[in-house]
Order: sequence, then structure tokens, then C-alpha cells
Amino acid sequence: MNKTPQEQANTVLRGAVGIHTEEELRSKLHRAAETGRPLRVKLGVDPSAPDIHLGHSVVLRKMRQFQDLGHQAVLIIGDFTALVGDPTGRKKARPQLSPQEVETNARTYLEQVGRILLADRLEIVRNSQWLKPLTFYELITLASRMTVAQFLERDDFSRRYREGTPIFLHEFLYLVMQAYDSVMVKADVELGGTDQTFNLLVGRDLMRDMGMEPQVALTCPILPGLHGGEKMSKSLGNHVGITESAFEMFSKIMSIPDALMKEYYALLTGLPSDEIETMCDSRRTHPRSAKMRLASTIAGSYHPGAEADQAADEWRRRFSEKAVPETAPEISVDPFVEAAGRDLKVRFVKLVAAARGSSASDARRLIVQGGVEVEGRKLTDATHLVPLQELVGKLLKIGKKNEFFRVTTSKYGPDAS
Repeated sequence: MNKTPQEQANTVLRGAVGIHTEEELRSKLHRAAETGRPLRVKLGVDPSAPDIHLGHSVVLRKMRQFQDLGHQAVLIIGDFTALVGDPTGRKKARPQLSPQEVETNARTYLEQVGRILLADRLEIVRNSQWLKPLTFYELITLASRMTVAQFLERDDFSRRYREGTPIFLHEFLYLVMQAYDSVMVKADVELGGTDQTFNLLVGRDLMRDMGMEPQVALTCPILPGLHGGEKMSKSLGNHVGITESAFEMFSKIMSIPDALMKEYYALLTGLPSDEIETMCDSRRTHPRSAKMRLASTIAGSYHPGAEADQAADEWRRRFSEKAVPETAPEISVDPFVEAAGRDLKVRFVKLVAAARGSSASDARRLIVQGGVEVEGRKLTDATHLVPLQELVGKLLKIGKKNEFFRVTTSKYGPDAS
């Protein structure tokens, strides 16, 4: 893509939250144009979990922008640092993974990242290549360039220090190793989420201390989860995985609050800003139409061709038209039946959790929010036991995606009491 350095800067700065510094970035882009040497744009990822979701895609999409502008992406798989664990945002030390867990996660991560990044402008390295051979003396020499006071400037460390929560030495060493990654790959730019700002700046400092031109630190926003508020996270059940089916993606995006649309449009699509303004202005575009386009655009990014259109058609058929499937998977009530006096009743929260394959807390929250129906009747009390005869043989509908289940039993008849 033939863009001037000024146009390139405007492109990569769109949607960015922090830049250290903009002047340095513009200077590097001008030099790259003059010399023909593309910038080396670093992103470090620790394979502490195997799945990539849309929250991860925000910074990956930023890296793809650099690739589209002709620059070199350098993806560091932190197979060594993952053994230590990034303490960012943690109230306590992260559990350390085994080498086997890290390797399994890394392979899965690499399979998925190809859905976003261009293979021909992507350099993939593992930081075990240079961190594992480090001698203890060399590590001490690196660590001597940084101070404890510097690390305690980080919010999570300072908070833990004030609260008396242990901070372990290996957590400081993580920052040393992460910064050394930038030295070894000669990064011109490093990308990360806003929660990684401190880590990126440590890399700048170390490069400067070692006589190198410091990297530019460019940070991207943290994507809120499907319900707003907390960041998107698989552990919170508010995520959209990039390997999910087109229909699953489409349905989840259609469930977000209207207030999230503008942020999702800006971070997850390439639409121009003025068009996003139009789509998210309810006076000019109906919110449902805007959300349909958002869902189609995101699903189409990972499922090109007819799949996204088919997902939209299926969603309309099932949800917009309130269609009920002719057949539904069965869920047995038997494991959740207990005697309550002379009656048989069902632990409804556990039944819903089993049907969804979720935790009891997630099921309880969904019930309270009115997301569970039995034969069209909402059950919103997550504390009481439901009489068995009110469930057996009935159609259970769960969530905004309208997952249907037929409640069955092999021990009790529908008239059991």
C-alpha cells in the first residue's frame, strides 16, 4: 500500500490510546520511506491460554495495519516468559505453566493468528531462543540496569505492596526478560494493550541503556466484554472466540448492549470514522440495523464468503421470527432431582448449567437476568427448587441465542410428585 509517512502515521494512530512518542514514530516512518527498510513491529504474546478472542484481535489488527503499510511484523511467542507468568493486573502471582502446557497453547495460538496476520510479512520467534541460554551473570547484568523503585511504580505492584500481598522476585524478572525481547529483535515499535504500557516502556528504557534507538510504544484500548464493563475474557464467559462458527459470532455480537456498538465498530472493523458515526446515531440508523451490520462485518472477517450471510439469515429465522426448532437436544433432569418434603424438585440452576456447559454462577446470573424460559415462561428465581412436573417433557430455552433443550427423565414420569 503506497501511503506517505504522514498517511501511515494517521492510519496506525487511529484508535490508539497511548504513543511514546508520536514524534519518534513519525521520524521512523519517514526514515523507512527514505531507506526502503520496513519498520520492525513487535508484539509479544505469552501462550498462557490457547484461544484467541476478539479482545486479543484489537492489537493483532493494529499489527496487521502495519503489515498492510509494508512493514515487518515480529511476533514473539513467549514460550520462556510464559513459564514465569506476566503479573500485569494480578492481585497475586500468576500460576506457572508447565513446558508441555506452554507448547500446546503456542501451537494453537499460531494456528489462529494466521486468521488476522499476513504470513509473508510475519516473522515468528520464540524468546526461549535467547532467554534460555542466558547465564546467571548475564541475567544479573541485565537486572542491574533497572531499579525496584522503578518497578514499584506499576499500579498492580504498588497496590500489592501497600496491601502486604507478596511480590515474588520472578515477577520482577519477567519484566527484565520481556524488555530484553525488544533488544534481541531490534524492535522499532512495540504494540500492546493499555494494561501493558509499563512493560513496553521498560523495553524502551533497556534499549536506550544498551545504546540502541528506543522502540516506540503504541498501546491499544482494552475491548469490553459482551455485557460491557469488564474486559473481554474467556474466564468471564463474555468473549467471542475467533474460531467460533459464523452463526455463534453473529449471535453473540447481536446480544451486546447498543452502547457498545460504537466501540466495537471502531476497534473491530475498518469502517471510516464518519460512517461509524452514522451507523451509531439512532436518528440516522436504527440500532438493530446498525448491530446487524456490525455482526455481519465481524463474522465476515473470519468467515469469508457466504457463511456470514447464512449466519445472518439463520439468526433472523431463529430469533427475529421467534422460530422454535422442530427438534432439540435432550437434557436429563435426573441428576438434579431431590426430595423436598413429599415432593420431588429440581435444582434448576444446576440443570441450566449442565445444559449450557457453564458454571453454576453463570447459570444463576442468566436466570436472574430473565434469560431462561420453560415453555415460554421466564423463571427468574435462581434460589428455589422447581417442581419436577413443571419441567419434564417441557421445552427449555436458554439465553439470547435461544438455545433449546427438551427436558427428559429416565426415572420419573411427567406426573411425578
